[in-house]
Amino acid sequence: MVAVALLVPVAWLLGTFPSAQLVGRAHGRDILREGSGNPGASNVHRLLGWRSGALVLLLDFAKGALAAGAGLAIGGRAGACILGVAAVVGHTYPLYRKGGKGVAAAGGALVVLYPFVVVGLGACWFVVARVLHKASLASLLATMLFPVAVLVLGYDLWEVGVVACLSLLVVVRHTANIRRLLRREEIGLGVGRGA
Repeated sequence: MVAVALLVPVAWLLGTFPSAQLVGRAHGRDILREGSGNPGASNVHRLLGWRSGALVLLLDFAKGALAAGAGLAIGGRAGACILGVAAVVGHTYPLYRKGGKGVAAAGGALVVLYPFVVVGLGACWFVVARVLHKASLASLLATMLFPVAVLVLGYDLWEVGVVACLSLLVVVRHTANIRRLLRREEIGLGVGRGA
């Protein structure tokens, strides 16, 4: 586990990779100043279309998956959890800019350990987002169901605890979205160029 501990800063730095900003900049747009201002796939999708949004989603997903995959190879399931969480924290709390909400990065980290759960809840996310046009609501629902699914499937309680903490982080990052959802002011996925 010493090797895993030494890689925590590397995983955090990987998580800080500014996927949305780079894709936006390639199109001459400042993602942090337009739309919702969030550096994530949903905002990019609204501003630049589904292809750009999908690219950001893939890049953010890869950050979590690469970190957790390295942790799994070096330190088993505990290593995957540690480095996966480090990457998600890097994505949500980088030092010098606004961080993302953590959904894609967390999904990438979790797919390494729970691929079938990610596929199932990913399908749930797609249906809710497609029907209600609210990516934040779909993300919150999938996030809150994840630790429940891990518990029901009989994984060790420490893994359930890690997943619950990761889910709580994502929910906290969606606080503003929750307020807007309650006021019925949340921006829909169909708003903007990506409609």
